[in-house]
Amino acid sequence: MATDTLKSKPGAQGGATGGLRRLLLDNGALTALIVLVVAMSALSGDFLTADNLLNVGVQAAVTAILAFGVTFVIVSAGIDLSVGSVAALSATVLAWSATEAGMPVVLAVLLSVATGIACGLVNGFLISYGKLPPFIATLAMLSVGRGLSLVISQGSPIAFPDSVSHLGDTLGGWLPVPVLVMIVMGLITAFVLGRTYIGRSMYAIGGNEEAARLSGLRVKRQKLAIYAFSGLFAAAAGIVLASRLSSAQPQAAQGYELDAIAAVVIGGASLAGGTGKASGTLIGALILAVLRNGLNLLSVSAFWQQVVIGVVIALAVLLDTLRRKAGATTPAAGAGGGGRGKQALTYVIAAVVAVAVVGATSLLHNDSSAGKTRKVGLSLSTLNNPFFVQIRDGAEEQAKKLGVDLTVTDAQNDASQQANQLQNFTSEGLSSIIVNPVDSDAASPSVRSANKDDIPVIAVDRGVNDAKTAALVASDNVEGGELGAKALAEKLGGKGTIVILQGQAGTSASRERGAGFAAGLKEYPGIEVVAKQPADFDRTKGLDVMTNLLQAHPDIDGVFAENDEMALGAIKALGSKAGKSVQVVGFDGTPDGLKAVREGTLFASVAQQPKELGRIAVENALRAADGKKVEKMVKVPVKVVTKENVAGFEG
Repeated sequence: MATDTLKSKPGAQGGATGGLRRLLLDNGALTALIVLVVAMSALSGDFLTADNLLNVGVQAAVTAILAFGVTFVIVSAGIDLSVGSVAALSATVLAWSATEAGMPVVLAVLLSVATGIACGLVNGFLISYGKLPPFIATLAMLSVGRGLSLVISQGSPIAFPDSVSHLGDTLGGWLPVPVLVMIVMGLITAFVLGRTYIGRSMYAIGGNEEAARLSGLRVKRQKLAIYAFSGLFAAAAGIVLASRLSSAQPQAAQGYELDAIAAVVIGGASLAGGTGKASGTLIGALILAVLRNGLNLLSVSAFWQQVVIGVVIALAVLLDTLRRKAGATTPAAGAGGGGRGKQALTYVIAAVVAVAVVGATSLLHNDSSAGKTRKVGLSLSTLNNPFFVQIRDGAEEQAKKLGVDLTVTDAQNDASQQANQLQNFTSEGLSSIIVNPVDSDAASPSVRSANKDDIPVIAVDRGVNDAKTAALVASDNVEGGELGAKALAEKLGGKGTIVILQGQAGTSASRERGAGFAAGLKEYPGIEVVAKQPADFDRTKGLDVMTNLLQAHPDIDGVFAENDEMALGAIKALGSKAGKSVQVVGFDGTPDGLKAVREGTLFASVAQQPKELGRIAVENALRAADGKKVEKMVKVPVKVVTKENVAGFEG
């Protein structure tokens, strides 16, 4: 039966140098984690604080729990791309069952867990009995799980039951519950891999599936159980994630499957199967969390963070290749006591060395608080949209003018990632924080944490629910939607057929703009909406969706897009019809959108002056930090920009 042990080559290396090299190769992930911790401690005086280290643990928790489940799959030479979607679906099922359906919370939790297991069983069945490649089967489940989550939630976040939301709290006011859940799930993973029949079967199947079958293992049944384990752990991760956000987000955990796989590979497992262990996976998840946390503290661009993490994953695979060529050993799960003792001693020595070096580097920051400039953090929902890029530009211009150190982060439309960024800002002890929430409910726990530390928070463009913000700097999305409806309807003479391109499902901007447009359209009964389709605020998707809609509705008279990017995609699809037989109205007033207005292809854009939003947000953040009076609501005027008035408009 195959295990994750790789035999050492006799005489491969000798002496102290060879021993050190072998130690580093055998414990590459642990070595990398120690180096990262030491480096971040030396570079940032805010890294090595109790609050920040607990933040790292919390931020690693969801990825680690998902990765523990994926470890079972990768050890058996499989792959599971569906865990992020299954996590979101399980959390949505729990929230919907406990709130909308009125089900007792205990039964709702059981149904949520059963949902995760059922998804895993479907994956296992398709792979074992349907003979589908694991990549294809789990890719299909990724789409199905995400779609069902959106169907159940109708694209909107669902409040999480209070009794379950405590999973996102702390014990004794300092020990985060997500960290405890992560440790428990890690111990379960280690036990299953090292002490159970199914764990040994995973290594055997991953080492040589045909040999495992010939030796009497019921491989098909074992794969069912393996993928069911992955689904179970995904459900647990989804519940923990939703608890942190106090709501089930239908778009939560997007891309987390890649982080989970990366954590397993960084931890020393091979995608070829047969190797892997729980401790390595935990270390891999901690490496990703330390990287993101440290890069946030060092104000590294969110774009470069993705580059760095990609390089780390590539280096991890390269290290695994070098380890195999060098004949380095990876202790087998369930190996003898001597092996476990040696491994434990390695971890103890590593911890002692890390503490000693980190303690020395912390002396570099003893006087770092003296003479600091004021620091402000700005967390934007995304920088993959010109509107929010303009908010950033306006904020950076004002910060430079006022001599403020501004750190900007990109949440990539991920409420969980934004929660991590806000927690990092709080750990740094910034003068104030500016947040453009991915979701108004999901941002509230992190904002409340900043409230406890007396750090003033300014919301920009979107408000934060159930938390204290010193000010909300925003234009009114609902009012903007109403103005867009009026402009389009009057241009069409009060009658005609139109289609609506919606933003990303589950975002407050899409909900509010859509609701405002629907309300404004009630005054024009001659206007008929023949189709609504999401295009995720993306120009390319706007082009594709509009192209498809034109096949079914070639004679439409107008288009309302919930942002300029989708409107520009629609214009491309409409071709010569845009601005002539078909009128298009966008939203945001981005430079490209205003250019299209000047050219006449875009009839109008509901402009929000994003640069002004950023500038005013920084001004108010400093006023709040200095204890000066700040207006609770700072309105930036919304304006419908057409060809007649675009020349005098500045965003």
